[in-house]
Amino acid sequence: MTGAFNFHFQDFCFAFLSILLEGIPFLLLGTILSGLIDQFLPGRLMTQLLPRNAYAGALVSGLLGIVFPMCECGVVPVIRRLMAKGLPASHAVAYMLAAPIVNPIVALSTYAAFKGQSPLDVTILRLGLGFGIAALVGMAVHNLPLRHVLRQNVIAEIAHPGGAAGDRRPATFIGRLWAALAVCVNDFLAMAVYFVLGAAAAALFNTSVNQEVIMPLATNDWLATGALMGLAALLCLCSTTDAFIAATLVPFPMVAKLAFLVFGPMMDLKLVFIYSAVFRKRFVLGLAVGLFVLIGLICVRLRVLEL
Repeated sequence: MTGAFNFHFQDFCFAFLSILLEGIPFLLLGTILSGLIDQFLPGRLMTQLLPRNAYAGALVSGLLGIVFPMCECGVVPVIRRLMAKGLPASHAVAYMLAAPIVNPIVALSTYAAFKGQSPLDVTILRLGLGFGIAALVGMAVHNLPLRHVLRQNVIAEIAHPGGAAGDRRPATFIGRLWAALAVCVNDFLAMAVYFVLGAAAAALFNTSVNQEVIMPLATNDWLATGALMGLAALLCLCSTTDAFIAATLVPFPMVAKLAFLVFGPMMDLKLVFIYSAVFRKRFVLGLAVGLFVLIGLICVRLRVLEL
């Protein structure tokens, strides 16, 4: 085995551009949707459609990805605009964590990737665990003060949505489209900085760290689960394609692969940076640690199902 760390500039550039080109379209889609939401979604509509009970609302929000599927790269600007329209932060977090997993596209890709490896069981467990974790986190966020969760500028947007053009929208349809485009550009530029930083960090890991280092960990459920969650966080794969990578990790137990499939779309390296555009850094750090521990414990305990 070669050294544990070997940097090659050409390989880094190729990996960096690959991650960038894979994620940017979804980020752009999310910001376009955020602009349309800002200009065309009636104020407070989301709060009227969802259950008034905070916990029931978090549960329903965790299922919105079935109707409004979003990649993890594009969901953050969307929830930022939805919160400005009246969606509670707890509901937004539940949707943000669940949507990249609990959606039809991911269900189909997971089933296809695990053919011959209990595909139905893996798909049901992935979507079920993704929904359950997202709903639990959403409920927990409901009990936290907003100042501990959101950045100050985001709280200001929620308190004064008119400052983001929410109450001063143009009267004509074309005017609103231009205003939506302006919002899209602003959101895209704000999010792209964080995305590029995350993509660079992930590319450095993918090309410079010898991944054979983690292979000896595959024989222990606890170590294997932790190792694959860490790998998912560093690889920064898209939730629509990560199952095809997980299915090739044959030496690892299925519970570790399940942790890889649930943790990665909720908290990878690029998402740490993207989340930081909306949420306080301390909250993002706590969310990362909490998800790592909770998903790891649940997946290891699922070993009793002989996965």
